[in-house]
Amino acid sequence: MSEARITPGVIYKAVLLAFGLVIAVMVYALGHISGAHFNPAVSIAFALGRHAPWPRTAAYVVAQVIGATAGAIALRATLGSDADLGVTHPAGSDLQSFVWEAILTFVLMLVITAVATDVRAVGQAAALAIGGTVALGSLVGGPVSGASMNPARSIGPAIVAGDLVGLWIYIAAPIAGAVAGVLVYGRLRLRPAAEPPRDPGTRPA
Repeated sequence: MSEARITPGVIYKAVLLAFGLVIAVMVYALGHISGAHFNPAVSIAFALGRHAPWPRTAAYVVAQVIGATAGAIALRATLGSDADLGVTHPAGSDLQSFVWEAILTFVLMLVITAVATDVRAVGQAAALAIGGTVALGSLVGGPVSGASMNPARSIGPAIVAGDLVGLWIYIAAPIAGAVAGVLVYGRLRLRPAAEPPRDPGTRPA
């Protein structure tokens, strides 16, 4: 009987899925306390979409970058100087990664805005929807751009590793994608809901 082998590809996919699971768990755990703001791009887009005040947004962004940096420091301290801190780099051209990061974050922000700000959405499913979107984005875009979708997630490891190559992509692209996402959903929200079909045998009041 042959032994099952865990290949590097399987491990890589498991890590990407773990990204989404962590987000889902933390949204459930901290959403009622802080709104579960873990992503500067999302926080900035919320502020631009008038879903959050700017002073609070600034505090969120500072806390997010500090948290990401502290996490990278913990990895370096516990796993040694050769540890992979998860620094994100473009797999191809800078433009390719910029476009992919913007699109992935656009989709993520569209989902977040829908489940977190629209009273018509199923609120209990918000964590699963957001975590699932992060996991899917990581699986699809990870091999291309790293699928950061989060400036803090890229800034922290880059600072600790001293590797700032391409960092601007993972700051600018997620912010651009998130802002586009919140603006697009704002337009979708303004569209009138479809009128339900009327029974031909009844008359309007």
